[in-house]
Amino acid sequence: MSGIQVALMMGSKNDAPVVDEAVKMLDAFGIGNEVKVLSAHRTPKQTAEYAEGLAGRGVKVVICAAGGSAALAGTVAAHTQIPVIGIPLESMGFNGLDALLSTIQMPPGVPVAGVGIGKPGAKNAALIAVRILALSEPGLLKKLEDFSNEQAEKILKG
Repeated sequence: MSGIQVALMMGSKNDAPVVDEAVKMLDAFGIGNEVKVLSAHRTPKQTAEYAEGLAGRGVKVVICAAGGSAALAGTVAAHTQIPVIGIPLESMGFNGLDALLSTIQMPPGVPVAGVGIGKPGAKNAALIAVRILALSEPGLLKKLEDFSNEQAEKILKG
């Protein structure tokens, strides 16, 4: 595997501790990735341009992290046909519930896959990206099986 296969986007540098969890997981699987700070509201033109250029660069999955109105994933999904996974973040006064609902309540025709709020969601977003990539890369499927077996062993060992 070479090049950037997964693009990770966040609306603010403050979101980096959550996004870093996804990056660590992707790195563990040897998946090329890049992280961008772009905002659906504060940098809408740049966000659209970036999203529109992803497929041409060979990117296969996008992971977007945002809180509050959590419009980033939906905005990106409106500008690309690449699968988009949204990570809702805790913000404001709703413990991330507002972001969760904004992420998953997309209009028909603009799909965004949603995961749990925060760091656990970031890890799962990366694993969903790995599963998507494994559809066309058999070596990744073996790595996923090994990962699942390691998880099971941890539980069984107590």
